[in-house]
Amino acid sequence: MAGTQEIFVFKDALIVLGTAAVVAPVVHRLKISPVLGFLAVGAALGPHGLGRLAPHSQVVDLFTVTGEPQIAFIADLGIVFLLFFIGLELSLRRLITMRRLVFGLGGLQVVLTTAVLSLGALRLGLPPAASLIVGACLALSSTAIVMELLSGQHRMMSTTGRTSFAILLAQDLAVVPLLFLIGALAGPADGASVAEGIAVALAEAAVAVLTIAVVGRLVLKPLFRLAAGTDNPEFFMAATLLIAVGSGVVAAYAGLSMALGAFVAGLLLAETEYRRAVEAMIDPFRGLLLGVFFFSVGMHVDLAFILHEPLVVAGGFLAMILVKALLLAPLARLFGTPWSASIESSLLLAPGGEFAFIGIGLAVTVGLVEPEVAAGVLAVVSLTMASLPFIALLARRAGNLFVRAVAIDPQFTVLPPDDQTRRVIVVGHGRVGQLVCDLLEKHAIDYIAIDRDAAAVERWRRLGRPIYYGDASAPLFLRRCGLDEATGVIVTLDTAAVDDVVRAVRARRPDVMLVARAHDAQHARHLYTLQVTDTVPETIEASLQLAESSLVALGIPMGLVIASIHERREMVRRELQAAAGTTSSITEQIRHARREKIPRS
Repeated sequence: MAGTQEIFVFKDALIVLGTAAVVAPVVHRLKISPVLGFLAVGAALGPHGLGRLAPHSQVVDLFTVTGEPQIAFIADLGIVFLLFFIGLELSLRRLITMRRLVFGLGGLQVVLTTAVLSLGALRLGLPPAASLIVGACLALSSTAIVMELLSGQHRMMSTTGRTSFAILLAQDLAVVPLLFLIGALAGPADGASVAEGIAVALAEAAVAVLTIAVVGRLVLKPLFRLAAGTDNPEFFMAATLLIAVGSGVVAAYAGLSMALGAFVAGLLLAETEYRRAVEAMIDPFRGLLLGVFFFSVGMHVDLAFILHEPLVVAGGFLAMILVKALLLAPLARLFGTPWSASIESSLLLAPGGEFAFIGIGLAVTVGLVEPEVAAGVLAVVSLTMASLPFIALLARRAGNLFVRAVAIDPQFTVLPPDDQTRRVIVVGHGRVGQLVCDLLEKHAIDYIAIDRDAAAVERWRRLGRPIYYGDASAPLFLRRCGLDEATGVIVTLDTAAVDDVVRAVRARRPDVMLVARAHDAQHARHLYTLQVTDTVPETIEASLQLAESSLVALGIPMGLVIASIHERREMVRRELQAAAGTTSSITEQIRHARREKIPRS
C-alpha cells in the first residue's frame, strides 16, 4: 500500500519525463512541432481529459496528472529560462533601438485591444469590471510559445521577430498594472486610489528593474570569473541558476513577472564574455522546463466544455483571432513595419497567452468573474494557444503573399564562365568589394565578383562588371566560378558567412591566396586559425589610416610615415598570427600545400 502511495506521489513527474523522452522525439520524427506534442499530451492526461472520461478507473488515474500546482511551478521556471535565454541572444544596444516599438507599438496594442475586447464582453452581458479584466487578459499573447517558435526558426533578429518581441515585452510590462487593477476592482476603491496604486506599482517595477541592472553590472563578471576560475562545471551552472532565478525573484517581489527579471539578467550577461558558455549550459534543461510549461497549458484545455459548447468555443476562437489580428496589423504598418511582417506578427500574437490563466484565475478568486464564464474564456484561450503552431505556418504564408518580389531579367542570372581562365574571385560586392574590383581593373587583373543581392548584380552587370549571383559558401558554385584555377580569393563580406566561405575555399584549395575581411583583432585571430593567407581587421586598419593622416598633417615626411605605418601593420599581423598559432610565413604555407599535391576531382 505504501509503495502504491509513493508511485502516486511521483507519477506526475514520471508522466512529464515520459512525455519528454517518448512523445517529443516521435513528433520530431514526424516533423510536428514539439510544442504541439506537449500540448496534446497535456490535454489528454490532464484533469479534463482521460480522467473525466473514466473517473473511477485506477489505470486511468495512474496515467493522469493530478498535482497541477507542482507542475505549474516547474512550468513557470520554463518561462523564466526562456526569457533568460532570449536576453542572452539580444544586446542592450539593440533593445534600446527597439524602444519605439516597445512603448509605442506595444503600448498601443495593449490599450486598443483591451478596449475593443472589453466592449465586446460588455455587449455579451458581462459586468463592466469583469468585461475589463477579460478584455485585458485576452489582449495579451503567449510569450513562451511565440518566442519558442521564432527562436527555433532562428528568426529572432528578423523583422517579424523584432516586432513580435517588442510587443510581447510591452505586454509583460503591462502585467504589473493589470494585477493591481484586479485587486483594486475587487475592493471598494475609488478612481483616484486605483490610479495612485497603479503609479506606485509602476514605480516599484522601475526600481526593481534598475536594481537588477545595477547589481548585475557590479556582480555578474566577478561571479562568473570566480566560477570559471574553478574549472568546475557544477560551480558555473550554480552561478547561472543563481543569476537567472535570483533576478526573477527580485522582480516578483516588486510585482513583476519572474520572466521579465530573468530577461533583464540575460540582457546584461549578453554583454560579457561568458555568454556562449551560459547558453550551452542552460539549453538542455531549458527545453525540458518549457516542455513542462506547454504540458501544463494543455492541462487547461477543457475537452468536455468544448464538446458541449462547440459553437460558442468556435465563435470565440474566430472572434479573438480576427479582432486581435485586424487591430495589430495596421498598427504595426503605422510604425513602419512592412506589410509582410505586420501580417505575420499580428497572426502570431492573435492567440491568447499564459497570463490569461493567472489573471482570470485571480479574478475568479476575488469574485470579479463567474467560474462558468472563466471556464469558457480559458477554453478559448487554451484552444488558440494549442493551435499556435498551425497559425504560425498560416501567418508565414500570409506574410509571404505581401513580399514584393524583385523582377530579375534572366540574362543577369547567368552562370559564371567555365573557360578555365585564371582569375581572382572577389566574394561580396558591397562598399568594400566595389573598391577592390575597381583597383583590380586599374591594374588589369582578371577577376569575377560574387554577390547574393540579385538587384545589385543586375545593376552592376548593366555597367559591364563581371559579377554573378550565387552563394560563395557552396562548393559546387565555387568550382563553377573557377576556384580550381583561381589565382586568389578575396572575401569582402561583413557577415558571419565569412567563416563559411573561408572553410569552403580551404577545403578545395589549401594552396590558393586567400585574403578575408575581419571586424576586429579577435575576428582576425579566428580567421588565421582557419588558414587564411591574410586578413584585414577593420578597426586596426582604420586606426592606422587615422595615424597616417595625423602624422602627415603634423609635418612628418611622407616616406617616414609610410614606413612606420607599414612596420606597425606587419607587427600587428605577426602578433595576430602568433596568437592564432599560424606563425609560418605565407610562402611556406603555400609551398607546403603544393608539395602535398592534394588531388582535385
